[in-house]
Amino acid sequence: MTGSQGPGFSRRALLGAGAGVGATLLTATGSGTALATGGRSAGGASAPRRAYAYLAAAMDAYPDHGPVRLVQSYTDQAGLFSTAFTYDNALVILAHLASRTEEGLSRAVALGDALVYAQAHDPGHDDGRLRQAYNVGPYTFYDGSPQPDGFVRADGTANVGTQFGFTGTAVGDMAWAGIALGALARRTGERRFLTGAVRIGEWIERVGRTDEPLGGYKFGVDGADQRLPFTSTEHNTDLIALFGQLAHLTGDGMWRERSARAEAFVLKMWEPSGGFFYTGTNDGVTVNKSPVPEDTQTWTHLALSSPAHARSLDWAASALAVLDTADRRNSTVPAGQSYEGVTFSSAGLTANEDAPIADGQPKPDRHGVWFEGTAHLALALRTRHAPGDATRAQRLIASVERAQDLLGGGQTVGGRALPERSGVVSASSPLDTGFGFGYYPYRHTGATAWYLLAAARANPLRN
Repeated sequence: MTGSQGPGFSRRALLGAGAGVGATLLTATGSGTALATGGRSAGGASAPRRAYAYLAAAMDAYPDHGPVRLVQSYTDQAGLFSTAFTYDNALVILAHLASRTEEGLSRAVALGDALVYAQAHDPGHDDGRLRQAYNVGPYTFYDGSPQPDGFVRADGTANVGTQFGFTGTAVGDMAWAGIALGALARRTGERRFLTGAVRIGEWIERVGRTDEPLGGYKFGVDGADQRLPFTSTEHNTDLIALFGQLAHLTGDGMWRERSARAEAFVLKMWEPSGGFFYTGTNDGVTVNKSPVPEDTQTWTHLALSSPAHARSLDWAASALAVLDTADRRNSTVPAGQSYEGVTFSSAGLTANEDAPIADGQPKPDRHGVWFEGTAHLALALRTRHAPGDATRAQRLIASVERAQDLLGGGQTVGGRALPERSGVVSASSPLDTGFGFGYYPYRHTGATAWYLLAAARANPLRN
């Protein structure tokens, strides 16, 4: 993902001016429970503690650029330099709150203040929006241009990730940021966090609401501030949680109406014969029926806890199940290792293994494990409590913990070495999502945060 051809992009790389996007782009939070002890390695520290050590290292990687900061999303080897995705940072806030420690609270507050700062110091807008991603440390871009600033630029504005085109605003990213700020408001009682969450909700209502036949809330805007035509099941699932949280925190019933509107769209995406949710719609009229992603199965359960739709977890656990081993074609798993979990979508299972995922990228492994999704499947199973769920969830968590131990060694953030065996990679091997981007074996704050939420049994989508 590095070199003269530039980096590969995550699903959040598609919101620059004029970029085309599909209807499943994502974004994520949670209340917490006590820090899980987790498995222990030869080094002695529990798996969750090593995961938190990685999040801390990613947050503290640029000490010369001030206390107002966000967390770099991927290790340097991913080729995205100091990019900090809004979605990932919302997840990190929720994971820190789930630790129930003073240090975790302090770090969550600092990251929440950075999101509020970005709202108030956007270089082009003053309407409560957050951008897809920001830069948090200096680097030299692929064209040789120096990027000297940290998260706060010399003129005081937030350092939006223009170099990669991460300038748009997705409803899902905003929803997760709002969920994180709402969780901080509950924990701290500080008004600024609730104000930030309400501003996010108001922006979504103003920009996203649609009266198209399928209803719900649309995708957001691109970097040129043009509204995007798609409506995502995942985004509307996020809004069930955000708007419900705002109703609880503000006492204003209009947020319940908005939550119900988002829920009505999600339920229209249910396929009863197969027991799963479709991804969304491109035009507000026709349901997209392929590919079918994993997150619309797990997040809907976390948000709705609906017995009538709980089969979606069984669909994800079986239809998207993968086992990655070294003898698989295009696998990058070292000899003697294996990882079980789920892939991103149904398309990953039939990806063209003879062609790269994107220009300059590796060829995909149809059996690559998406650890972020594997973690939220584990969490969803832990919340459902059906026979066998606890055992299945523990197997998935053990696979993620093994990946933290053995994959992604020698990677850095801001040029700094990471604590040993800390942080979960995005995928066991390069995998094709089916939506125009891939995941790769680089340590990732989002995957790590979801693992911590699963380990702590902290559901981010229920008040």
